[in-house]
Amino acid sequence: MEPLNLQHLLTRFSDHWSQRTIGTLNDYEIKLAKLLGEFVWHSHPDTDELFLIIYGTLNIQLRDRDVILKPGEVFVVPRGVEHCPKAEQEVGLLLLEPKGVVNTGDSEREDLRIAPKAMEACGAPGFINGSTDDRRVAQVNLQGQQIASAVGSVASNHFNTSRNCVGSINLQSGVVAAMYTDRSLATLLRALQGSSDEQDVSRLLGSATTLLTLLLNPSNVTLLTSQLLSALSIWQRPDGLRTTIRILSIFNSAAIHIVQSEDSPEAANRQFSIQRGLRREEWAIAVIKGADDRSPRWRHMCVLAGLLIGFEGRGNQSISRPLRRKLENATVRAVNLALQEAGTSGELAGNSIVMMLSHVFDLLGDSEKTNLNNELLLPILIHAPFFSKEGLQYGYFLSTIDSDVIQRGGMKFDWLPESSSYVQCQRMTTGPLIASLGSLSRLTAFCVENVTKVDLLLTVITDLSAFTSSLCVQWRQNKLSEIDITEESIYLSGESLTATIPLLWRVLKSTMFAVVVVLRSLLGRVLSDNRIPAGSAPFVAIQTLQILRDLYFISSRLGADAFSQYTFVFLTAIDILSQFPVQAEAFLRKIRPSSAGSIPQHPLDRCLDLYFLNTTEHFTTVLSPELNEELLIGAATPYLGLGSDQRLLEIFESAHSVMLAVLSNPQNSGLLAKHIHPYVDVIFRVFPQNLSARQFRMAVKTLIKMSSPPSLIFERKPLLPSTILELVRFRLETISPVLMQQNAGPPARSLSEENLTLSEQRGLSEQSVLVLTLIDALPFLPIDQLEDWLPIVAESLNMIKDAHQLHTCRQGFWDVLSNGEMDVDRAALCVAWWGTRGGKDMVLFGEDRQAEGPFMRGALGEASKL
Repeated sequence: MEPLNLQHLLTRFSDHWSQRTIGTLNDYEIKLAKLLGEFVWHSHPDTDELFLIIYGTLNIQLRDRDVILKPGEVFVVPRGVEHCPKAEQEVGLLLLEPKGVVNTGDSEREDLRIAPKAMEACGAPGFINGSTDDRRVAQVNLQGQQIASAVGSVASNHFNTSRNCVGSINLQSGVVAAMYTDRSLATLLRALQGSSDEQDVSRLLGSATTLLTLLLNPSNVTLLTSQLLSALSIWQRPDGLRTTIRILSIFNSAAIHIVQSEDSPEAANRQFSIQRGLRREEWAIAVIKGADDRSPRWRHMCVLAGLLIGFEGRGNQSISRPLRRKLENATVRAVNLALQEAGTSGELAGNSIVMMLSHVFDLLGDSEKTNLNNELLLPILIHAPFFSKEGLQYGYFLSTIDSDVIQRGGMKFDWLPESSSYVQCQRMTTGPLIASLGSLSRLTAFCVENVTKVDLLLTVITDLSAFTSSLCVQWRQNKLSEIDITEESIYLSGESLTATIPLLWRVLKSTMFAVVVVLRSLLGRVLSDNRIPAGSAPFVAIQTLQILRDLYFISSRLGADAFSQYTFVFLTAIDILSQFPVQAEAFLRKIRPSSAGSIPQHPLDRCLDLYFLNTTEHFTTVLSPELNEELLIGAATPYLGLGSDQRLLEIFESAHSVMLAVLSNPQNSGLLAKHIHPYVDVIFRVFPQNLSARQFRMAVKTLIKMSSPPSLIFERKPLLPSTILELVRFRLETISPVLMQQNAGPPARSLSEENLTLSEQRGLSEQSVLVLTLIDALPFLPIDQLEDWLPIVAESLNMIKDAHQLHTCRQGFWDVLSNGEMDVDRAALCVAWWGTRGGKDMVLFGEDRQAEGPFMRGALGEASKL
């Protein structure tokens, strides 16, 4: 073999995403390709893939990062890793892959793939090595030669071509071209009938893609299409949905090639181009005719969806409007007919129908979408992703992980990438159904919004509830569920944290998003459709909240506001259930903490307690005082003083939020009188170690509002507001002026750093926080008590010696007096106190220095010599 000049070889062809084999290395093929644009996401489960850039810049997109390759740089994509090549400008590169590999991996796109040994058959070695003198001229059609060699390498080596057969090629020899394509078709059909080896079938399908674009006789195109949909070698032992995707990609890729060959002005001059044959619309009709009675109707979707995506996908408009309308109409009719047979066709049929429809759904017109049989489609859309073997399998994959999680070196747990459960999880993640969860959930939402049988909606939410319940149960049976999120870095190995665990959570988050999208459409129907019985509304709301509870071990990792549709579903379900107090009480009793009065040890149980507190906080006005005390206060009390435990910070905050919500409810005045003193004791006990400055101020301010007019408790305990402030003042006299630690107390999500004032970001002493707490309470005190507390607060303010802290508190005092928070009577009292009773000087100078300054403009003090 002679040396090869890669730059020179890349000038001999110009089509993109079409590889050229230039040599072999043991069992590997060395290939050249030109790339332009963005490909599809895919992975290779059985092999690594090497990219060596010759010219241009290539962006290999990974799920967690982008790899930018420049000329001379090489990168190996490990097996099983999803990637998507993207080239803003043309890139020339060299690839090294095992023989027979499907270059689009599990995506099964055939765009990049050429038939195995096709380059060798058409004379690549001779083209590279042979001189002008020793080449033998062959007046043959190039495409016929390629297909003959590709099919022959698999079937029976029917065509034997010389190593140096490329020479002067006559591309106008139509008779010879027809002879070779017809002969290749016959060989391919025989091979499809007889081959049973999976690798051979894969090679044959690659050959079928190219041959499908070269046939000049419409009847032969129809014949090949029919064979691809019915051949036993393909469908007798299918690799699940991957087989369906592979067949769909044949017609998708062929349609793309047909368009490119017609639209490219250089097509006639390219040595490696596809010869023009049938025009695209004539070819499309011939292909559609191949979807005949020899194959089940659900397989016809492979043809129709493949053509529609190939011609009109990615914003293209490659066919006439009449033909597109015919394709759309035929696709919908095929779906409806296939749905009628799905019950007797097995799980693969149903999975294939919904998967292919989800890919083509956005290309359908609104009028065609309304013709879908939603009643038959909706149950399959629920079953396929959540219950089928190629989907999430009822969540059972979570429990299978447990046996592969092993303990190494003390406390560290490891879930290895080589474990069978991880390989299964990885295969499931890259499978067509899970990879399409987003589009499947949107299609399901469309069916929910348009289905006419209301009973189906109740069936859907019942099925979703069964799935999420099973998912939560399976998670509990997994050792990983015993590790709190705050302790994962302690108990999980580095490899698990970076390699295996992220994949698991990506699957679970995608699952949660898909379920929430469906729930949103269900609640929309409940709110807007008067055909739904009124009695169904609380059932749907309860099932929705139960589903969100089962998924809370996933959503709690994202934060409450991370997903707007989740927030909408959660609050809407609560609003609906709030209108049915009896059902609301029954639901809250059902989900109340199982270990009331104590803190559970299992992280999942604590997570469910957190969901209970966050949910019940919205029902304080619906429940009676007795139920508020039994359910809410009883569940919150164990967590009120435990903010120092990092694992309990979030639930600690929720517990305080629940207490304030219960005590601030006007109908709970009896509970306020009963629990306010113990709760005040708790607040002072946990501040500042476990309660942040702002949380403490907010809690005291809320308690003052609760106990001041027009609160009912004020009539029973009129001095309660002053009593609470006396506790603050008493502590102020004994507290240290040292700055508090910045990290004291749990970080409330609602009190983010960006919401803090500049002074609070710089830090405050506990002394300053207590003074600001007194200031915060002034607008809500009864008028007679406000008159007493104004000079007391001014006196407390001047206990602060630090100039910066003092300025902050004085500014806070002024803000309270001037921001309009007080009513007219309180504001008038404060104005009089500030202007004529010495309040200004008490705040600015302190009580001892009042006599040193004038009280009125132009007046003279007693110490003046005048």
